[in-house]
Amino acid sequence: MSTSSSPLTGKVALVAGATRGAGRAMAVELGRAGATVYVTGRTTRDHVSEIGRASETVEGTAELVDEAGGRGVAVPTDHLEHGQVRELVERIDREQGRLDVLVNDIWGGDHLVEWDKKMWEHDLDAGLRVLRLSVESHIVTSRYAIPLLIRRPGGLVVEVTDGTAEFNTRYRKPFYYDLAKYGPLRMVLGLAEELPAHGACAVCVTPGWLRSEAMLDTAFRVTEENWREGTAQDPHFAISESPAYVGRAVAALASDPDVARFNGQSLSSGGLAREYGFTDVDGSAPDAWRYLTEVEQQGRPADVTGYR
Repeated sequence: MSTSSSPLTGKVALVAGATRGAGRAMAVELGRAGATVYVTGRTTRDHVSEIGRASETVEGTAELVDEAGGRGVAVPTDHLEHGQVRELVERIDREQGRLDVLVNDIWGGDHLVEWDKKMWEHDLDAGLRVLRLSVESHIVTSRYAIPLLIRRPGGLVVEVTDGTAEFNTRYRKPFYYDLAKYGPLRMVLGLAEELPAHGACAVCVTPGWLRSEAMLDTAFRVTEENWREGTAQDPHFAISESPAYVGRAVAALASDPDVARFNGQSLSSGGLAREYGFTDVDGSAPDAWRYLTEVEQQGRPADVTGYR
């Protein structure tokens, strides 16, 4: 990894799905490393997506990228609309003439998942839209962005999901959610076969238990400042991590001149923290997926000792 404080100066990144959560943090940390970052999403200051969170916008993310020291460019985009994605990539080509990092973080499907339903009980239209949002949108974006990415060697594709390949051998119920979270892992396996001939590589990255905006204020009714109070509801929440942690993971990968050694691999924020030496905002280095496997899944009492 480069030792420069701005190792991505002169580089261009596209973070698809950067309105909030992990995507927003990835965009900010890429900007902090010096990159020009195009940030996309469906919620703007003039339009709120079906998710209904008006306070988080693509314009807000771009401003945070600027404040971090990079250059943020907000481009409202629905990644299921081929024409919009094509125009987005054409704009990046026209304005920058290059694309070095593509991050596919599009999701927005939680509100559609019927968590307690069997496959045949789940609303079919909602389930299929989950797959469109989580898989089809990534495919559409890669289809249009990769030709620009491979124009020069060194390109990196980051597919974002929830869960490592090892953890996701478990059934992540319900049915449509399981497919949504396993899809990016399979996409990376395919891209990892096709990209190296063009000097590029692909990896899959997952955060751990992410303290996204929705997780904090909807699921646990806490803030980032007092998040530990959420352990009263679920003691295992103690292993959770801020979005900045996975943002730093992606920035570290993008700054690594030898990143191709990870081609095709499933990587986690906790694992990459050990590799690159970064920490979460509180100075800790949570290893959520190891914890969830060895502690929570085994029915052991919550104890993050040795895991953060």
